[in-house]
Amino acid sequence: MPKTPKFDSFKKYLPRAKKSSIQEIVREPTSGGVVFRHGEKGDVEILLIQDAKNRWTIPKGHIEPGETAAVTAEREIGEEAGLKNVQMLGWLGKIHFRYRRADKLVLMTTQIYLVKALGDTNAIKKEEWMNGIKWFKFTDALEEIEYEDIAKLILKAKTRIREENL
Repeated sequence: MPKTPKFDSFKKYLPRAKKSSIQEIVREPTSGGVVFRHGEKGDVEILLIQDAKNRWTIPKGHIEPGETAAVTAEREIGEEAGLKNVQMLGWLGKIHFRYRRADKLVLMTTQIYLVKALGDTNAIKKEEWMNGIKWFKFTDALEEIEYEDIAKLILKAKTRIREENL
């Protein structure tokens, strides 16, 4: 009995949808925070949000006109996590992302701050677009985080927390 050819072998003969060329480069300044608390046993826990594509990351968002990066980080943490009582402990660093949005190349620079959650830290709430929000033990947060550059800043945050007894 002869074998029927698989569809994959014909794909090379089918027309391909071509991506449109990049027409514009857009710069998007954003800001966010590595938000931490001390758990019941005193261990450091990191707050992560799960985006619409199921990637775990930190709360962050676009810097609005007239805002500083630190003000944006605090606002975004309040909006995305419902945490209004936080202490901004300083700048950790910045990371660069680039991605394509239709015919635009988006160059995103994100300023990252170290932020301590105060008050009722269990009263977190996610925004509608998120798939999840959760406090992770430090090592678990490093395993779950999707972006290597953010993971490096989480490690830097842990060092500061320990060295400065935050």
